[in-house]
Amino acid sequence: MPPRVSVLLPAFEAEATLDAALRSVARQRRGDLECVVVDDGSPDATAAIAQAWARRDGRFRVLSVPHRGTVGALLAGLDACRGEFVARMDADDLMHRDRLLEQVAALDAHPELAAVGCHVRIFPRSTTSDGMRDYERWLNGMRSSHDVRRDALVECPVAHPSLAIRADVLRELGYRAIDWPEDWDLVLRLLASGREIGVVARRLLAWRDHPGRETRRAERCRPERFPRLRAAFLAEGLLSGGDEYVLWGYGHTGRALHRALAALGKLPLAIVEMHPGRLGNRIHGAPVVPPEAIPGLPRRPIVASVAGPVARGLIRERLDGLGFRELRDYVCAA
Repeated sequence: MPPRVSVLLPAFEAEATLDAALRSVARQRRGDLECVVVDDGSPDATAAIAQAWARRDGRFRVLSVPHRGTVGALLAGLDACRGEFVARMDADDLMHRDRLLEQVAALDAHPELAAVGCHVRIFPRSTTSDGMRDYERWLNGMRSSHDVRRDALVECPVAHPSLAIRADVLRELGYRAIDWPEDWDLVLRLLASGREIGVVARRLLAWRDHPGRETRRAERCRPERFPRLRAAFLAEGLLSGGDEYVLWGYGHTGRALHRALAALGKLPLAIVEMHPGRLGNRIHGAPVVPPEAIPGLPRRPIVASVAGPVARGLIRERLDGLGFRELRDYVCAA
């Protein structure tokens, strides 16, 4: 019988961490699994470590491919997965032994979900930055598919190596080698296709953070790529009905998003600000107005681009009080 779950694990130069990662897979309480390790042309002992596991545990299989990067390795591994579900895993992370048990149970209980993530624990704590701790708290605040969809353009709302996805859905959408992170791109395409992503609200993944991890080194993962990703999905989603919108916020995040949207032909009808030095001015032809002016503006989609959950909460409260509905009339994007 084919396994219900295929753990898809790409690995490149992972000799220092791979054995522990595979050990965490082997000790899963759910035993009907396979682990497809894709050695992405590693010059070190990565392949040898994976092959040693395959020799002693038939649930492990190894694919060795020429080095093509993460997307190429993921696509090669996905072709080899036989399970009904594909659980992502990275070679430097650790699974809690209940992870697959709980995520498969959630997918079985909720057929409307295409995927589920879980909460994470970033480690090692001694070197975890304040910014990563903030991101961890934000990620672990996701408790439902509604939370994921609502905040999908703020940051990536689920950690990619925490995802368990229905294999047929993942094969339909695939991974794209694109100008921004492939994991966030996949999440946004899942949501744009009308599918839902749930969350098991328990810390089931130990997520390793270190200076050498790919998300800190790869060009596509640099922070300046994020506004382009947000702009692309806004242009195809909330802003697809016209080229005008209202931008709330012209700080660092708002300015970057404004530039990215302008490159796609989307221009603000007005910019909402509370900074007294900006009120009454024009920015690229758009008047800068206070929040009190919103009811008098022509009805256009509103994009709130401000940093921090407190500021976003105040904006949501204000717009909801004016009768605007999130995701239909406005969205928070960073």
